[in-house]
This record gives sequence, C-alpha cells and structure tokens, in this order.
Amino acid sequence: MILSAPIGTALLTLTKRDLFTSKVSLVDRRCFNSEKMTLERRACILKSLTTTLIVVVLLALTRPLLAQQSENNQLKKVFVNGGELHYLERGQGIPIIFIHGGLADYRYWSLQMEPFSQRYRVIAYSRRYNYPNNNPNIRPDHSAIVEAADLAALIKKLKLGPVHLVGHSYGAYTALFLAVKHPELVRTLVLGEPPALRWVLNLPGGKAVFDEFMSNIWKPAGQAFKHGNQEQALRITIDYFIGKGAFDQLPQEFRAVLTDNIREWKALTTSRDAVPLLRREDARRIKIPTLMITGDRTLRIHQLVNDELERLLSNGERVRIDATHEMWEEQPEKCRQATLTFLFKH
Repeated sequence: MILSAPIGTALLTLTKRDLFTSKVSLVDRRCFNSEKMTLERRACILKSLTTTLIVVVLLALTRPLLAQQSENNQLKKVFVNGGELHYLERGQGIPIIFIHGGLADYRYWSLQMEPFSQRYRVIAYSRRYNYPNNNPNIRPDHSAIVEAADLAALIKKLKLGPVHLVGHSYGAYTALFLAVKHPELVRTLVLGEPPALRWVLNLPGGKAVFDEFMSNIWKPAGQAFKHGNQEQALRITIDYFIGKGAFDQLPQEFRAVLTDNIREWKALTTSRDAVPLLRREDARRIKIPTLMITGDRTLRIHQLVNDELERLLSNGERVRIDATHEMWEEQPEKCRQATLTFLFKH
C-alpha cells in the first residue's frame, strides 16, 4: 500500500481493528450510493472487504497518490537480462532489497521504506513482469529461477555487494534461489512463506493439498489466459481465495488495479515450470542467516512448506505472526520489528 500520511493512518487503523478476519464478505453496494470518494465511503468499502481484497482496494482508492508518491521518490530504472526493472531507493548504509509477491509490485513495501531507511539503504523493485515495467515478451519458462537471475543482475548493476534480502511469497522464493546460486551476493534472508510447493508432494497428506491447489486455481487460470480470457483468469483467482462470486462483486475501478500486474500472473500460470523444484539438499546447504516469518492462519499448502523449510535450514529461525499469507499487510509493525531485530544481530 502507498498512502498519504493522514489517509494512510486512518485506513491502517481500520485494517488492524476491523478488516483482517477469516470471514468472507463482499463489497457492500450501499457504499457506492455517493459519487464522491469521501473518507466515509472509503471506510465503508474497506469494512466490507476480505483480507485478500483489502490490498487491491487500498491501491485503487489511492491511485492518484501512487503517481505522486513515485515522482516524489524518484522512481528509477535499470536494464538487466534484456528487460527493465523499476525501483525506489531511500537511505544510506548496508543495502536491503525488498522483493514483492504475486500480483503486486514495488508499492507493496511503501509502509516499510521510511522506517528501514533510517538505518539502511533500502531498495524496493518491481519484478520482471510487474508494474510499471514494460517487458512485453513473456518467456514460456518464466520462474523464480529467472527472477533470481534478474535480482543478481540488479545487485551487480547497482554495485550493492552482499545485501539483506526481504521477500514475500514468490519474492521469497526468488530470494531462496538467489541464495543457492549466488550466496556471495546475500548477507541475510528474511522469507515470508516462499512457495516451494513441490516439497509437499512427498509429505503426509501433501499430494492431495498440492493437487487441489493446482486443479482449482493454477491450471484453470493458466488455461483461461491461453484462451485469451484475462478476466476469467482473474475471476478464478479471486474466487478461489475469497469465495465463489467474489470477483463479480468487485467494482470495475477496483478490477482495473489487478491489470497493473496481470502480465506477471499470466507469465506464472502459463509457465512450463512456475514453481521449479528447489532441491532439499540445496536448501540444507544454505548457511546464510535466515529469518522465516510465517502466518498462523495461512493456507494449508503454505503451512506444509513452512514446516519443511524450517526443518531444512541449518542457520534459520522462525517468527510466527497472527496473520494469513499476507502477514506484511496485516501485521506490518510486527513483521518490521521481527525483521529489524533479526538484522540487528547480523
């Protein structure tokens, strides 16, 4: 989320107090009786959304602020591996790179930029197919391995040396592959539930969980993209995480926000191997100090992966947060404090 201070404070208070529950609730249409986007109307909309939709809505409601925020922070761009990567940079000192997850971009970390920049040189970038990068040619083999190669090139291009990496979801998986392939570039790892999904296939009950995920969201969304039906791909995705009919309840202005990062979702769900296997022996060989931040209310497939990763890491520790997979959105202060405490030791 990228919010101005007054509006951001008000909305953040709402998210903590009212919004992040496990219940499914759709947008209350009475919130749209007025054409004027007042704070009261914003609050009405926010109160009637589920955890997953809150990120989408906040981005939509603050769209005019996003461009201003980008300009104020001098959004930069580098070219690596035949593509462009946009990034924001603040502060001085040892570098930290923030890596967002799926259907997100550099703006995901906006609430963290200022606090971390008081002690570190902070960089938040958008991965290859995420907003506002213009990399139209989608690779058929796009994966976290490709993203890790981009990240390595970014670190070298900016001459950052060994860096702290803070990744969420697919960004965390990207960080893991970088640590395996280029440990000399990584000082520490902070991982928010990397989707090493193939590990669950030989865990008790894991194959059924994996098959359910692939059959009900991943493969259908990919097929929809292949048939040129972008809207259906988004419908499948949102309905899976929120509940049947959720996507059709979204106002058009909010659906538009999803399209900012739709190219990445297409690249992943149509890839030949979007979640490549990270070998367990490679994970065991990671000696880099690692902090795992996991959500107590996350999906079962993430729970299985989290427990397995904790078992494999030889130099890791774990902090459990009362949150879903979106722990950095739901509990930004707790995640920040856990990360800063960890970094202070290393």
